[in-house]
Amino acid sequence: MIVDSVDVLTLAREAAAVGANMLASARPSTVRLKGDRDYVTDLDLEIERTVRGYLAAATPSFSFLGEESAGYDSDSEYRWVLDPIDGTSNFVHGIPLCAVSLALLHGDKTVVASIVAPFLGQAFHASKGGGSYANDEQIFASGAREISSAMVSIGDYAVGQDAPGKNLERLKVTAALAGQAERVRMLGAASLDLAWLAQGRTDACVILANKPWDTAAGVLLAREAGAVINDTRGAPHSLSALTTVGCASAELALSMVDLLTLN
Repeated sequence: MIVDSVDVLTLAREAAAVGANMLASARPSTVRLKGDRDYVTDLDLEIERTVRGYLAAATPSFSFLGEESAGYDSDSEYRWVLDPIDGTSNFVHGIPLCAVSLALLHGDKTVVASIVAPFLGQAFHASKGGGSYANDEQIFASGAREISSAMVSIGDYAVGQDAPGKNLERLKVTAALAGQAERVRMLGAASLDLAWLAQGRTDACVILANKPWDTAAGVLLAREAGAVINDTRGAPHSLSALTTVGCASAELALSMVDLLTLN
């Protein structure tokens, strides 16, 4: 995809790879709390600074939103959105389920996505209307139609303010899925929840949150692979949605709405 004479898909892939190489070659020397049981490392900050600078050099008119940043220019037509380490707690504990997740938004729509999970040896990318790819091979959602045959990943339990109340809802959803799905998994990285849905490794994901740095890239990746992405009420997912529910087929999406609204 060419925007302002810049191949933004190639740029996104290069920038995410820069961050992923940093992630793969270092260990955090400083780990601190930024909230209740919510960690940030020196490497999160270093990756964000480096990737932001890389993107700014090529697209100076684009704004930038990173998980560790202080905000963005909402008047900019194009916005880069970055999670420098999605799955920071996994990374801190040496669990390989973590990734650099980068999206380019035009208005409120993602047009380019790149997710790189260096410890898994996987690099995902997508562009609007251009399909989804893992390590340069096109990928597709599984097409699973029944919850009983679906591998479903769920998002992390809540931490921070109002965590007990939020986790009552999450526990109800977990219990409902445990009673109907083939298996339930918690990966601890929203980008991989959506990337693995796109790849057909899982058949659905339920994330009871919707932070743009967590979901903007993965939602495009999953949709371009044929998955249906809604909120828990069954409305088409958008940046303003409160929740993120991905399913490998329209039939499964309908069943998932029934399950989530009845529990």
